[in-house]
Amino acid sequence: MSRSYTVRTYGCQMNVHDSERMAGLLEQAGYTRSATDDAADVVVFNTCAVRENADNRLYGNLSHLAPVKRGRPGMQIAVGGCLAQKDRAEIVRRAPWVDVVFGTHNVHALPVLLERARHNEAAQVEIAESLEVFPSTLPARRESTYAGWVSISVGCNNTCTFCIVPALRGTEKDRRPGDVLAEVAALAADGVLEVTLLGQNVNAYGVEFGDRQAFAKLLRACGSIDGLERVRFTSPHPRDFTSDVIAAMAETPNVCPQLHMPLQSGSDDVLRRMRRSYRSQRFLSIIDEVRAALPDAAITTDVIVGFPGETEQDFQATLDVVAAARFASAFTFQYSKRPGTPAADLPDQLPKAVVQERYMRLVALQEEISWAANRELEGRVVEVLVSAGEGKKDGATQRLSGRARDGRLVHFTPGTAAVRPGDVVEAEITYGAPHHLVSDAALRSHRRTRAGDASVAPGRGTGLGLPGFGAPAPATSGCGATS
Repeated sequence: MSRSYTVRTYGCQMNVHDSERMAGLLEQAGYTRSATDDAADVVVFNTCAVRENADNRLYGNLSHLAPVKRGRPGMQIAVGGCLAQKDRAEIVRRAPWVDVVFGTHNVHALPVLLERARHNEAAQVEIAESLEVFPSTLPARRESTYAGWVSISVGCNNTCTFCIVPALRGTEKDRRPGDVLAEVAALAADGVLEVTLLGQNVNAYGVEFGDRQAFAKLLRACGSIDGLERVRFTSPHPRDFTSDVIAAMAETPNVCPQLHMPLQSGSDDVLRRMRRSYRSQRFLSIIDEVRAALPDAAITTDVIVGFPGETEQDFQATLDVVAAARFASAFTFQYSKRPGTPAADLPDQLPKAVVQERYMRLVALQEEISWAANRELEGRVVEVLVSAGEGKKDGATQRLSGRARDGRLVHFTPGTAAVRPGDVVEAEITYGAPHHLVSDAALRSHRRTRAGDASVAPGRGTGLGLPGFGAPAPATSGCGATS
């Protein structure tokens, strides 16, 4: 009998992308997906190391599995991702029942390491220091029939003092544009309607092959791919965000009017200490330029509260920029000291109570802004790509959920329509809440799609459908054989 697996994912979209590759590799090696997490023969943790509580979360989950594994001979536990890259053998020291530890640079090694650990009856810890195989070239088991993640680069060349990602993901490595577009086209041919281009700093794309306009060109090229209805990307860096990208967004119909632009702080002094190579006025000028070209764009951001040395005046500057930018939403974080980052050793680390109080003020301001913006959408008809398992359903109204083109979450009432994940509907917004939109009106339209067909196809699964790239293997017979 084949062994079963489950992959538990923490962290960013890049980790979601990598988890799909881990699942694809395991299925290619003969594993089957477990019906439930608790019944899996192999449990893989794909970890994040950005926040301080990531360590506690992992080791708490590993402790929970220790008695489960004792009662199930042959069960294996693997830990990969950013925290594995950081902690390495420390994971096995603290949790000796773990069988495999692998890093961000050698995802492809997972099946081999599992087999080696089983054969040798000993933990296998293998951490590569640089990227060995680009993850997107690996087989994938996609979680969605209608949306796909496409990595255009990995790693980052920035030196932000609070960020541990460059130490764990390495310097930026870019895929060739032809490989990226081939993967996007393959997804679209398989019925995928929406693609998100991923990178630690997507708009620096092209640095490896010397084309500063490569990202704008890539967006425009996505506009010519048949069947591709939505293109998103995350995350850009204000330093590298240029007018040619804004023009490409505005002039390419399937590029969504959505932009995630990390602010981090509105204080120029704090931005200097963060080594963020822009200042607040430059940031706001980018927002103004985007809105001039895309008036309906939903712009979101990241903000860190309580960076070492942040004064009340610094924090007020952040509130001022947030008020001026009018973000659709914001991911707000209390500063978390990460060992190995320059900021961890900075003086004037702030007391937790001060950080918490400022954080609550920021959250209150952003919620007020988000709610006002969403109320302005009441009465507007929006196109919604229906999703599976996203957002909170309302049992009384039987609402379904999906994302508008600008990325906002929409809960809608399908009525008598047989709406499936992957279908596209038009819905009139009847209520704008702080964090989502609601439509209790009758649907204006409902378009059935191939992605919707696939989402309910019995026994189909999402398959291993993404190709590898590079030179094809030599044919051994027939008209395509080589000599």
